[in-house]
Formats: sequence, structure tokens, C-alpha cells
Amino acid sequence: MSYIFMDESGCLGFDFSKKGTSDYFIVTFLCTPHKRPIEKIVRRIFEGMSKAERNRLGGSLHSSKASPRTRMKLLHQLHKKEDAVIMLVRLNKRKVYTKLHDEKHVLYNYVTNILLDRIFSKKLVPLDETVHLVASRRETNRFLNDNFKGYLSKQITRNHQCKITVSILPPSAEKGLQVVDFASWAAFRKYEHGDASYLDIIKQLIIEDNTLFGG
Repeated sequence: MSYIFMDESGCLGFDFSKKGTSDYFIVTFLCTPHKRPIEKIVRRIFEGMSKAERNRLGGSLHSSKASPRTRMKLLHQLHKKEDAVIMLVRLNKRKVYTKLHDEKHVLYNYVTNILLDRIFSKKLVPLDETVHLVASRRETNRFLNDNFKGYLSKQITRNHQCKITVSILPPSAEKGLQVVDFASWAAFRKYEHGDASYLDIIKQLIIEDNTLFGG
């Protein structure tokens, strides 16, 4: 079974007069044939931390709370995983059609499906095996979660005749989500803040980095 870990960075708000509203929204996929090597990254990071730092993080890595040293260390560990690949798509939110501003779940599903479709079209995962997509829990509303899972499963099955399972979990329940969180944060850091130093560490793993609705 192959695994796709999914996370996003930025927000889907469109009130740019509001502090904290991002210009970009980025969805990132980390694809791997085996999740154990990815899980080991998290364990190694925690083993190198002081007890105080582990307590501060609460047993789960999150890029926004991690120190620059921890971010660099994790990304360098990910850099070594030659069988892993990263795909990301970014929305320039200022160019998104106005009619989609109030249809955030539709927009979110659309962006995610684009990435999934490219993964299967490029045959980055075995088409004759079940692929397990694990998404970081974003919506607390159960209907949107069920809608998200049903939409993606239907689209992939119809377009590629492949079997995919979709799980939505908190990062604390899946170490792979903690790793892709750092990759997504690194991409957001580059496009939102102009700092490519983190994303450059893992650039050889990135096989697709595209934008929607303009640059």
C-alpha cells in the first residue's frame, strides 16, 4: 500500500483588509511507498530534543511551533528519503474567481483533486494497489469531512479505475502528517514571505510545483 500525506498552509479567507489573511493557499502532498521511514524522521527529531522542548510541543511536531533548528533538521532528514516525492499547488487568492469566495469547500476539493489526478496520471503510485490518502484534519464539520472523502474517492475511481482510501486525522495521530506539515510550511514560507531557504533543502523531492489562477 502506498501513502499520500496531505497538508495545507495559508487560509481560505478572502478579506485582505483583515490581518492574517494570506495571499496564497498551498496544498502539499508527500507520496511514499512506505510510511515507516517517514515515521522514523519524527522519532529521530524528538530523540534529539531536550525534555523541556518535547514538553512544549506536547508530543507532536508542528512547524509553526518548532524552532528554526528543528525545522532545518527535519527537512534535511526528509531530503534523504529518495523514494519519497512532493507535489504542491498554490492558489494566488487575489486572482480566484469571486463566485468561489463563498464556496471554500468546493475550492478546497477542486484543488486537492487536481493534485491527486496528476499523481495517478503520472503513475507515481502503483495503480494496481490500494493507495491510502491521509489528510490533516481541517474542517471540524463532519459533513464537510464526509463530503471531502466521498468526492475524492469517487473522482479517482471514476477517472483512473484505482482504489483509494481517504482518512482525515489530526497530526498527533499520524507522524506522516507532521512531516508533510513542515514541507507545506516551507513552501508557504517561500511564496508568502519570499524565503526559499527551507524549501530549497527538499527541492530535489519536488516533482511538481504549480499555481492556479495566475502566479
